[in-house]
Amino acid sequence: MLWIRTLILGTKSLLLHPLRSLLTVLGIFIGVASVIWLLAIGEGISKQAQEQIESLGADNIIVRSIKPPNEVLSQNSQGRGMQIPQYGLTREDFDRLAETIPTVKQAIPVREIRQTFQKGRHQVDGRLVGCTPEYMEITKLSLLDGRFINKQDNDQARDYCVLGAKAAELLFPTEEPLGQLVRLGENYNYKVIGVMAERAPSAGIGGSFAAQDYSLDVYIPLNTLRVRIGDTVVIRRSGSFEGETVQLSQITLKIDSTDHVMETSELIKMLLKDHHKYEDYGVTVPLELLEQAKTTRMMFAIFMGMMAGISLVVGGIGIMNIMLATVTERTREIGIRRALGAKRQDIIRQFLIETIVLSVVGGGLGVLVGLTCRPMTVGAMALLRYANPDAINSLPAIIQEMKPIIVYWSIPLAFFISVLIGVIFGLYPAMRAAKMDPIEALRHE
Repeated sequence: MLWIRTLILGTKSLLLHPLRSLLTVLGIFIGVASVIWLLAIGEGISKQAQEQIESLGADNIIVRSIKPPNEVLSQNSQGRGMQIPQYGLTREDFDRLAETIPTVKQAIPVREIRQTFQKGRHQVDGRLVGCTPEYMEITKLSLLDGRFINKQDNDQARDYCVLGAKAAELLFPTEEPLGQLVRLGENYNYKVIGVMAERAPSAGIGGSFAAQDYSLDVYIPLNTLRVRIGDTVVIRRSGSFEGETVQLSQITLKIDSTDHVMETSELIKMLLKDHHKYEDYGVTVPLELLEQAKTTRMMFAIFMGMMAGISLVVGGIGIMNIMLATVTERTREIGIRRALGAKRQDIIRQFLIETIVLSVVGGGLGVLVGLTCRPMTVGAMALLRYANPDAINSLPAIIQEMKPIIVYWSIPLAFFISVLIGVIFGLYPAMRAAKMDPIEALRHE
């Protein structure tokens, strides 16, 4: 009953100055909401990055061709005049990696070329991807209509193609793509046998893995690309030309167990180094990136929590400031209570109850507003996209697609810290009030 009476008395004292109490609550409210919001946004960004890395496959190793600097290529041209540079992964590399490393369960070759696709008056610049049937599974693509390339298509080098979602939409705005012919480059027509479902672009991950936008891809059998186009690609511009000779753009290696991924990646690097004059390849290990992302996620959460914790400390300082002013204002009241028999612990209890009430109200409101983080963030992004779509589209894909994820342990933690800060920062004013001399307090005007 004593605590209840003290609580009622403390609440009445706070309501005597509603605006001041409200402003004090506001500091704790902002601190608690900041903890929940910042951790939710950080978790959303980290989760998005982890999902993109996981989509590469934790048991995969990705080896990509990388064009060396021009001075490196010129040094290796042996001064024989105008030459088309040759670099990157070869079919010999593919056979060597697939056949000599026992932990490699599956190897998938890919060749990519920037190309122009035409259908009548419609034209699209995109990426021509020469691949095998396993490519769709390894990249986690899905079909919207028709079928993907099969083994017979690749073995017989058939002139078949599968369109990415955006490419199909632009080339066939009013027609059904299946069964139609699409011109790739200048010389060959390919029959459309499938259309891929829409897939969001992935952000660039690591130094050797470029950002991937699958919507403008056109997929053909790898052997068809080799027969029809070959390894050398020449681009003519204003009377000059530039070109390159690349046999394979990428080799994705599926490892038999995640336990063997790291040691296999070292073997791959050693094999490639022994058979390449210069480093014209990059090895990306999604498992390694995933571990790094988890570490970064933890550090990000700690950093965000520290930033939000500063807001709570500032709120606590606000409580102390207000309570010190309150003690000064209520000196005579304290003297009267002491003269009527109140003990020091009674005075401490009264002022601590008031600070705890402020902290609990502020923490509770902060939790309620913190839970609105996801809908408010999504709504704000939609509003910004409507008001200024160019600004939103210029942001990285990971930011555009990010949705805050409430870290549920942050809710009780933030609330507990808010109450703890209220007690800590309210203790000094309460003890100061309790130590007042009753006689001097009664003389106070």
